[in-house]
Amino acid sequence: MATTEPRANSALRLLGLARRAGAVAPGTNAVRRAVREGDAKLIVVAKDASSVQLEKIRTTLHDRSIPRAVLGDRNTLGAAVGFARLSAVAVTDGALADRLVAELEMVRREGGSDAVEA
Repeated sequence: MATTEPRANSALRLLGLARRAGAVAPGTNAVRRAVREGDAKLIVVAKDASSVQLEKIRTTLHDRSIPRAVLGDRNTLGAAVGFARLSAVAVTDGALADRLVAELEMVRREGGSDAVEA
């Protein structure tokens, strides 16, 4: 797990960069709105997000093929983008989303629990 930690931290830093660039929709409702409006390029959820929050996001996604990833817990995910706790964030910039997907894919390949789905 020690080898994946720097990659996970790098992914969290990229989320912070996306936030500073104004390319993050923080929180379940903002994620759902970004999906409905076609702005979401990547959805990142906390591993301890409630099943209710996850179901709301799944329902909104329906048949859309937006990449999804699991990264950290609610405290970690929130801190990465300047909030106390968040269950989910959407990245709305395509280039930043692509960089995050690549970083999270490396975490997954190196045996980390964080996963990226299409």
